[in-house]
Amino acid sequence: MNEQLIIKKVLAGDKSAFAAIIQTYKNPLYATILRMTYDAQLAQDLVQEAFIKIYEQLAHYKATGSFKSWMYRVAINHCLDELRKKQYQYKNEPIEDEQLVEKNHPEVVYLKRERERQLERLLSQLPEQERMILLLRYNNECSYEEISELMHISVSDVRNKLHRSKKKMRQQVKEGGDFYELSERG
Repeated sequence: MNEQLIIKKVLAGDKSAFAAIIQTYKNPLYATILRMTYDAQLAQDLVQEAFIKIYEQLAHYKATGSFKSWMYRVAINHCLDELRKKQYQYKNEPIEDEQLVEKNHPEVVYLKRERERQLERLLSQLPEQERMILLLRYNNECSYEEISELMHISVSDVRNKLHRSKKKMRQQVKEGGDFYELSERG
């Protein structure tokens, strides 16, 4: 997808061109926001609102930077603003979204869901910024530079926070025995 061409079309009034942007980014953006909120309905609402904001603010996008980083910054900032307004408390409930689970053998699906629940518990215990850096790096495959731009911190801070958060998670798993036992202890 040639994002610059599509952006030009959208800015020229071609609203249908924006559908290509939505189609490309709706699932990864939903997965990121879902992991921020742990609430499927709220995540869907925030993604829809984020795309409206992205559309409205598209004229402010400067083609010198990564469109993906800019778009994620708009969406994540919107999500954080809404969560702050509502003084949102993380539910720390397992994510049941079928789009995030492959259709495999029932045992494989069960084990995958169990690992996801445990990972969600570990992630929910991290500070918001560290959690976001992990999600952007591993779920959205953002580079250190993209995360730096998105989070407004230096690349070395991204690396340090990523290292620190992985270390915290490893320590939590180590203290909990094995990864499976964490779900039992809560």
